[in-house]
Amino acid sequence: MAYKLSVNGHTSTVDAPADMPLLWVLRDLLDLRGTKYGCGIGQCGACTVHVGGVAMRACLTPISAVGAKPITTLEGLSPDGTHPCQLAWQEIDVPQCGYCQAGQIMSAAALLAKTPKPTDKEIDSAMNGNLCRCGTYLRIRQAIHRAADLAGNGSTKSAAARNEE
Repeated sequence: MAYKLSVNGHTSTVDAPADMPLLWVLRDLLDLRGTKYGCGIGQCGACTVHVGGVAMRACLTPISAVGAKPITTLEGLSPDGTHPCQLAWQEIDVPQCGYCQAGQIMSAAALLAKTPKPTDKEIDSAMNGNLCRCGTYLRIRQAIHRAADLAGNGSTKSAAARNEE
């Protein structure tokens, strides 16, 4: 079946079975490789993307459930790497192996969109279920606080925001 999708601000039409997970549509049909396959059962969070602004596990989300909701992947957070989470992750030097970090960043971005100045408890709750085999949880939390600071003081703007000025 053909599905018309809005992914990272671009419209694409894909031919896929209704039960095909969004993860495979993104990776195999649209060649967006930032979203990672981790466990395939929604337990690790490596495949987290935003669907309609909500963080979702792409490995569990069938393409038929997306509808007309816009999809944002790691590649779509910022075309030039200036999303506050991306900058904070680099500044704090969060990743070790880095495999889980796309999902971590996407979950953090969804949290900050709803809660601009989260507490440690709110961060822990929002990030629960995003697993990091390297154990960088303290740096992840530190980076989320830093991203909140960066977003709050307006020191970072995406290329799209700069172009609108």
